[in-house]
Amino acid sequence: MTNQAFSPEPELIQGGMGVGISGWQLAGSVAETGERIGRRVLGVVSGTGLATTTVLRLRKGDADTRRALEAFPAPEIARGIIERYWLNADTSSRSSIPAKPEVLVNGSDKRKADLTKLLIVANFAEVWLATQGHGGLVGINYLEKIQLPRLPEIFGAMLGGVDYVLMGAGIPNQVPGVLDGLASWKEVSYKIDVAGSDKYLLSFDPKTILPEQHRMPLTRPKFLAIVSHHVLARALALKATGEVDGFVVEAPIAGGHNAPPRGRETSERTEPVYGERDKPDLAKMRDLGKPFWLAGGYASPEQLDEARRAGATGIQVGSAFALCDESRLRNDIKRNLRSRSYSGELTVMANRIVSPSGFPLQVAHLEGSLSDPIVYEARERICSLGYLAEAYRTRRGGIGFRCPAEPVNAYVKKGGNADSAEGKVCLCSGLGAASQDGQRTEAANEPPIVTLGQDYSFIRSLLPSADGSYSAEDVIRLILSLAPAGRSEGRTAVSASGV
Repeated sequence: MTNQAFSPEPELIQGGMGVGISGWQLAGSVAETGERIGRRVLGVVSGTGLATTTVLRLRKGDADTRRALEAFPAPEIARGIIERYWLNADTSSRSSIPAKPEVLVNGSDKRKADLTKLLIVANFAEVWLATQGHGGLVGINYLEKIQLPRLPEIFGAMLGGVDYVLMGAGIPNQVPGVLDGLASWKEVSYKIDVAGSDKYLLSFDPKTILPEQHRMPLTRPKFLAIVSHHVLARALALKATGEVDGFVVEAPIAGGHNAPPRGRETSERTEPVYGERDKPDLAKMRDLGKPFWLAGGYASPEQLDEARRAGATGIQVGSAFALCDESRLRNDIKRNLRSRSYSGELTVMANRIVSPSGFPLQVAHLEGSLSDPIVYEARERICSLGYLAEAYRTRRGGIGFRCPAEPVNAYVKKGGNADSAEGKVCLCSGLGAASQDGQRTEAANEPPIVTLGQDYSFIRSLLPSADGSYSAEDVIRLILSLAPAGRSEGRTAVSASGV
C-alpha cells in the first residue's frame, strides 16, 4: 500500500493520459521523484483500456506485468489470466483482445465473470507496479464516458493501493459513493446512460470475486473530479453520492477530451469557440472549501505561482509529461512531437467531431496518423474494442450498443444518425496505436491518433536541442523551481529557468 498521509495535498499532479501513455513507469517515476525530493507530487496512471493493454503485454511476454499478476491477492484468478494470455500467439480475434465491455450487460455468466476478473486484475497490476519501490502518491484517471467497466476497474485499483481516483469527461457524481462502498467490501451499483431511455443499473459485489481468506482492509482513495466550470464543481460538491475531495479545473487548451462550449460557434480553423460563459469563476471555486488544481497551459513555475495566487492548491500538467522519456507514447511519435514543438511547427487543434464520446478532442496533426485526411479516408470503419460505444434500447426492449465509428450502415440500423458518424474514428484503438504497448492487433488495426495540449511553450525550457530528450524528473524540477538533477546519458540537464 502507498502512503496514505494526504495532508498536505499534492502541489503538482501528473496527468493521466491516453491509452497506456501514462503507464505505471511514468506514474511510478513521478511519485518516486516527489518522495525523494520531499515535495508533494502525484503520479497518475491512465485507467483507460487497461484490460486490453494488459492482455497485449502478456501476449508479448512482459515480465513486469506477469510479476504484478503474481502479486494479486487471489492467485487462482491471476493464474487463469496468465495461462490464457501469456505468450499467446493465436491470431484469432477472441484470443487477441478481451471481450467488449458490453458483455457485462448482454454476455453469458461466464463471459461476464471472465471480463470482470480481467478488469480487476489489470487495474490492480497497473497501480501495483506504479507503487513499487517508493512511498509516494499514485492515482488513477478514468473517463466518465466509459461507464460499463467502472466498478471492477475501481475495485482493482483499490486492491493495488491507489491513493487518488480522478475522473472527467462527464458528470462523475456516482463515484464517491462507489468508493465508500468498496472500501467496506459492500455491493455497489452504477447507473449506465441509455440513449432515449431510463438508465440501466449495473451492480458489483466484491465479496463474490475474492474469497474471504484473500480479503484485506481497503482504504478509500480520495476522489478528484475533473471539471471545466465552477457550476459543475458546485453541483458535484452538493449532490454527489459521497465526498468529493477536490477538483481539477481544466482549461479548453488542455490535452485530451474537453467539455463542449456553451455556444455552437466555430473558428476559421473549425475549432469550437469558448467564450466568457465558459470560464470558471475561481472565486466561486474557493468558496466551495475544497482543494482545487488548475490544468491546461500551467507547465511552468510562473504558472504554478499564478495558480496559487488564484487560490488553487497547485496544478495538473499533462503534455510535458507525455513527451518525457518515461511516458509510453511511441518513441517515433514522441521524437516527432518534440522536434516539431521545439521548432514551432507543431499544430494541435480541438476537433469537435472525431471522438465517439461527443466531446471535443485536442488532436496533434501528424503525417501517418488519423489527423491526416488521406490516412482517415483509407481507414476501415470499425468498433473493435467498444469502450466508447453508446447504450440504447432495442425494439424488443433490451439493451444494445452502437458506435458512430463503426460502419455507417450498421450504426444507422441500430438507430444511430448517419450525420453523427461523419468524421468519427475508433478512438479506443487509435489512441492505443500511439502507445509503445501497441493496440495494433489482428482485430484492432486502426492507425494512431495523438492528443496533446495546445500549449507547449515548456519545450525549450526542457530540451537542449530539437533532437534531445528529457525525464519526468526534469519536468518536476522545472515546475517546482528546483536545481537540475544533473546530466544523464542521451540528454542534457536543464535548469528551472530553461538556461
